[in-house]
Amino acid sequence: MTEPYDLITMGRIGVDIYPLQTGVPLAQVETFGKFLGGSATNVAVAAARLGRRSAVISRTGSDPFGDYLHQALRDFGVDDRWVTPVDAYPTPVTFCEIFPPDDFPLYFYRRPKAPDLVIRPEELDQDAIAAARIFWITGTGLCEEPSRSATLAALEARAKSGTTVFDLDWRPMFWGGEGGASGDGGVRGAAAMATARPYYEAALRHATVAVGNVDEAEVATGLRDPKACAQALLDMGVELAVIKQGPKGVLAVHRDGRTAEVPPTPVEVVNGLGAGDSFGGSLCHGLLAGWDLEPMMRYANAAGAIVASRLACSSAMPTADEVDAFLAGR
Repeated sequence: MTEPYDLITMGRIGVDIYPLQTGVPLAQVETFGKFLGGSATNVAVAAARLGRRSAVISRTGSDPFGDYLHQALRDFGVDDRWVTPVDAYPTPVTFCEIFPPDDFPLYFYRRPKAPDLVIRPEELDQDAIAAARIFWITGTGLCEEPSRSATLAALEARAKSGTTVFDLDWRPMFWGGEGGASGDGGVRGAAAMATARPYYEAALRHATVAVGNVDEAEVATGLRDPKACAQALLDMGVELAVIKQGPKGVLAVHRDGRTAEVPPTPVEVVNGLGAGDSFGGSLCHGLLAGWDLEPMMRYANAAGAIVASRLACSSAMPTADEVDAFLAGR
């Protein structure tokens, strides 16, 4: 086996088709750009841009968009050996609308089934997963079989070796719900959370780090107060809980009693999509470097802010020099 990876992520991959015009409804957009996308994939790209050796476990369609994603991963320096084709389903595409500073509707085209939900337990390289310094999984990977069983099998193979991150990554529409937050989906949203919670709880038993916003933490814990959410996640088995609070910044609480609450980094927002993935890749970078909580959160916040100030997601991920320069200018 080759030297262990700094980071292996497992989850969504697809093509982001983003407007090259801002403040324009999708029906009126005339020009688009094509980008590598998918949260787990973007996290791997973000870490690679910071100099980390990263790889993705996912699946694409057996089509030209799938070919594009392989080439994009290689261009970003992310190992694509575990991104495999599925003949039966097309590569997913995602459209968005861009209404700065805080309205970025997403439209997922992942039916009849997304290939990244056809990851099978028997196809996993369990030795590589167990050996990686950080292994990253997402809530979306739990929403359907066989990806659900594969995700849980990967976590069991991992056996809490190294650092295992659970990105709570709540997308209600993948679970039969509606809306972007717990209060937006009505009865269907509540039912979707109830369906997801046992699987979130199962994954948390194998994770050492949980990261997500308050809505995502509520899926796992049933709570909405950030500090209560963080404590509940610690009680469920993780060592570090990271709660993103939007305009209130980020809260990090470690089982050993250390805490950090860091305000957001102000920027002129162009597209808020992808900022959380940049945060995630930078969080991994800081964990690998052994940083204390506060500088790690400040760095991750800065990396997220840089992406929020740019149009795209994957191609917007900053280098270490860019993050350092950004922080030096604050």
